[in-house]
Amino acid sequence: MAPSTVFLEPDNLLTPKEKNKLRKPVVEKMRRDRINSSIEQLKLLLEKEFQRHQPNSKLEKADILEVAVSYLKQQSQLQMKRSFHKSSQFDFREGYSRCLQEAFYFLSLHKVRTETQTKLLSHFQK
Repeated sequence: MAPSTVFLEPDNLLTPKEKNKLRKPVVEKMRRDRINSSIEQLKLLLEKEFQRHQPNSKLEKADILEVAVSYLKQQSQLQMKRSFHKSSQFDFREGYSRCLQEAFYFLSLHKVRTETQTKLLSHFQK
């Protein structure tokens, strides 16, 4: 019978500490690749914004992130202004409607319709 050789997998020879030491650079490279990919996507998404801020200049990663943060802050402020404006309009309409209801109620208590009451109702309905 011929002698048999036993092949050991390299993983079986490494301690957990050594495995982590070998895996760390690979994990770190994957992390950096994800970061770089996301920065590149930001650059493509905000291309017009970059032209406005820094036309004809080479953008560093930090520049891309700064412009993205600035743009998002600006958009957030615009959104807040829009929602405040819509809220104000809603409050005005609600108040006007409530006032109109009160006026109709008050005028309905008086049986006699005067010319002033008629004009007032007509004005409110416009």
